[in-house]
Amino acid sequence: MLILPRTEDTFEGTILATGETTGDPRAGTDSRRNRFAFRVFQLCLLVLALSVGLLAFGHWYGASLSDAGHTTSDRLREIVIRNNVLTVPENAIRFKSARMDGVTLRLDLYLSWPELEGYTSERRDDFNHVDGTRVIIFLTFEEQVMSRDMSSRLEPVYRQIIEARSVAGPNNVRFHRFKKESGFAGEVLAIAEAEDAAQPFVARCLTGTAAKEALAPCERDIAIGNSLSLTYRFPASLLGEWQVLDQAVRRKASRLLNTPG
Repeated sequence: MLILPRTEDTFEGTILATGETTGDPRAGTDSRRNRFAFRVFQLCLLVLALSVGLLAFGHWYGASLSDAGHTTSDRLREIVIRNNVLTVPENAIRFKSARMDGVTLRLDLYLSWPELEGYTSERRDDFNHVDGTRVIIFLTFEEQVMSRDMSSRLEPVYRQIIEARSVAGPNNVRFHRFKKESGFAGEVLAIAEAEDAAQPFVARCLTGTAAKEALAPCERDIAIGNSLSLTYRFPASLLGEWQVLDQAVRRKASRLLNTPG
């Protein structure tokens, strides 16, 4: 005789076959809630990690922008110009492309006054000329092309192209206008002499609007090293300190020309 299973047994077997539990139906709901909570937690961790990463990148990028091509690296570079070797820290070298060892025809530096040191984070505003600050000295080393430096050119050259009349400036400085045919329109020649100075101090300075807009409107060149010329440009406000300025620049150049060790 054929015995049919009860409907309840058949239904129960079908449920068991599909792997569903016959227990409390709320268990499935709790499992889904746990999975959802875990995914929310993972998302929060991801957002936190991204936030930290963006913050770190922001600090780095902000610092890069504020450095604006400068570097705080004090790694020494050996740079050869003709028969001269200069040992210069990277933060004193003005242009990024020149911060390497090797041979070159010209080297441009920039230094803070009065320390005559290269770029640092503490002097960032000075090197970026924030609020019109002008306390940076610009130096250019290159092979000497004239037999005389600026002081030695005073009598044989400059006296012939400047006006005899002068205007008094700070600390015995006298300003002479250039003659119209000299080719130095918009400039004056600053001359200062002292009893303890072997040669007069001579510098060319811009005048008028050009002087107001320039970061370093005065310039002077001196002969140093082995047939090497150093031209340094400086703010006009330092003319009153011409003796201290010139001596400090010469000492700095002498140290840079001495290779350590």
